[in-house]
Amino acid sequence: MDEGRNTVSLSELACLHYPLVYRYAFRLCGSVEEAEDLTQQAFLTAHRRLDQLRERDSAKAWLCAILRNTFLTRVSLRRSARMIPLRAVAEPAEEISREATIDSDELQQILNELPEEFRTPVILFYFDELTYREIAEQMNVPIGTVMSRLARGKAHLRRRLESMQSSPAH
Repeated sequence: MDEGRNTVSLSELACLHYPLVYRYAFRLCGSVEEAEDLTQQAFLTAHRRLDQLRERDSAKAWLCAILRNTFLTRVSLRRSARMIPLRAVAEPAEEISREATIDSDELQQILNELPEEFRTPVILFYFDELTYREIAEQMNVPIGTVMSRLARGKAHLRRRLESMQSSPAH
């Protein structure tokens, strides 16, 4: 074991990062029960692999990567990945009014519509406040790909939110 490495306990990781990991899980799956299961599974996996955490400062990204991989494994096992055509999200939309009130359930519903490749960077950037570089490292893609996926995901979100605001029910 590397003596220069910062050691950290699972309980310390949980105290510091549980809220972030849970929020990320909830935004990925949209269900309280599944988010709780995913979070528990992520911390169980982290416990088993605690020796793989090289730097204390990278714990947040490391836990998010574990959670994301856990979520992707579940999605692939269920074979329920939803697809939307790229032409539906390719063009950027106009900015949404800052005064607009967005219902959390409606936002989650719209996030659930996004394919995972767009949903994950949107969640990591806007909800978990990771940098482009941190997202690229976690998703194992170039920074340009992260930027492109964020733009497409954001365009879809804007379009859907605008359509919800302009509907008579809102």
